[in-house]
Amino acid sequence: MDVLPTTRQLIRLPCHCSSSCQQTASLSLRAIFSPNGRRGRKLSSSSSCKLPASAKKLSGVKAQAAPTAMETTSNNPLVPVQQSAWLYDEYGGVEVLKFSSSVSVPEMGADQVLIKVVAAALNPVDAKRRQGKFKASDSPLPTVPGYDVSGVVVKVGSQVKNFKEGDEVYGNINEKALENPKKYGSIAEYTAVEEKLLALKPKNLNFHQAAGLPLAIETAYEGLERAGFSAGKSILVLGGAGGVGSLVIQLAKHVFGASKIAATSSTGKLDLLKSLGADVAIDYTKVNFEELPDKYDVIYDAVGQCDKAVKAVKEGGSVVVLTGAVTPPGFRFVVTSNGAVLAKLNPYLESGKVKPVVDPKGPFEFSKVAEAFSYLETGRATGKVVISPIP
Repeated sequence: MDVLPTTRQLIRLPCHCSSSCQQTASLSLRAIFSPNGRRGRKLSSSSSCKLPASAKKLSGVKAQAAPTAMETTSNNPLVPVQQSAWLYDEYGGVEVLKFSSSVSVPEMGADQVLIKVVAAALNPVDAKRRQGKFKASDSPLPTVPGYDVSGVVVKVGSQVKNFKEGDEVYGNINEKALENPKKYGSIAEYTAVEEKLLALKPKNLNFHQAAGLPLAIETAYEGLERAGFSAGKSILVLGGAGGVGSLVIQLAKHVFGASKIAATSSTGKLDLLKSLGADVAIDYTKVNFEELPDKYDVIYDAVGQCDKAVKAVKEGGSVVVLTGAVTPPGFRFVVTSNGAVLAKLNPYLESGKVKPVVDPKGPFEFSKVAEAFSYLETGRATGKVVISPIP
């Protein structure tokens, strides 16, 4: 027997029909969950205004058949105990990934919000985690993968101050990528995230564009800061067409004020490098960058070529290393998720100065997560590999 609300509880979501409109759209719980696992009814609005995209998204949530219980708090929607998600219960290759419609919805802490996930993105760390590369510091199996998320807040903890139900948010859900990352990641219908790790989604970006940003843009920004990069300095980005590299180019130019930006890629991606702001685009299939006469204040190595990078850095310069062996003066760091960094960079995203780069093969459908992982692990993606929509 399905458990449904006997009263018409509402989620209040801001109207998006115009910047001056102060009305709200009323989303009935019965529009989200309906008997026998059937898709919910269409939304109704308490005004004549257009429903926000977040409300439309919630209306498409697929109800779980005959849940044994529902949990609710005042002024919040009912949330099912179980959800659909991808997971693995052993370490290994893509073949260990499984889809399940009976995964527990994570419990929410007092400092967390519960997000109805609309889009998520894959990162190399997701693959390394699944392969057991840092199992000693991992959370216990089984694991729902996924660090990057964008979606709609459907529930807030008692200590949350800056977000409310209906807010469209994005973020990297794990504060420390390699230290006890969350058991319930973002490749699922719901995920619970600390308030401090999130920011409001840039208004000009859709959910799948926003989902591809958090971990990559935080990594790009933190690496540049740790390297002491500042206005007037030069930089060489190795792997400029990748998820992190494409953002390093843009941040170096528009946020840090680089005097000169060079970047490497394969032949077919040279035009992309220039469109992102690179002054010099180097085809690594034809040229050995370390043999060129130019030297740089900072080299950002996103591909694992530190031994070559140190030959192209100026004396006293720095080499940021994301993968592979480290040769001095190279250094490696593990990114810290920080919603304040995302909020700081939001104006650059909303102005269009910094743009997300989503691989043209995507977004991948929720049913094709295994294929998305396989593609990510070829190392040939341009920008980010994104999963969307998540039903």
